[in-house]
Amino acid sequence: MSDLRPDVSPWPVVDGIRQWWRNWCGANSGVLERFGDCEVERMAHDLCMSVTEFRSIADRGPESGDLLERRMNALDLNSGEIAATEPGTSRDLQRLCTLCESHRQCMRDLARDPAGRAWEDYCPNAAMLKELDTLPWASRREW
Repeated sequence: MSDLRPDVSPWPVVDGIRQWWRNWCGANSGVLERFGDCEVERMAHDLCMSVTEFRSIADRGPESGDLLERRMNALDLNSGEIAATEPGTSRDLQRLCTLCESHRQCMRDLARDPAGRAWEDYCPNAAMLKELDTLPWASRREW
């Protein structure tokens, strides 16, 4: 008889890091405030984004782009291969997902029907994800 414990996460280390981040951000909201404006500008420039975008992403925390990974899994896209082959595209996808205002709708759609197409109407990454879905090297599907 197998030990099926739905209340125990298969990723305890990841869950621990996420909890630490939530606690740290709660105690340290405005994480970039400890840096001077010049340093924040340099970091944003290094990441090819505006200071406003950089601050917004930093305030949202590390889980803010998780929906992208779930959406890519639903599409059978290989996020690791895409990140290795097209790092700029991967960064842009992550940035747009993190800044998206439709996270709740996306979560509902993924929970309700991961294979559904409703997300295409509101997802800022829809066009690029559909394009990547046509490329054999980006897919996990066997060709």
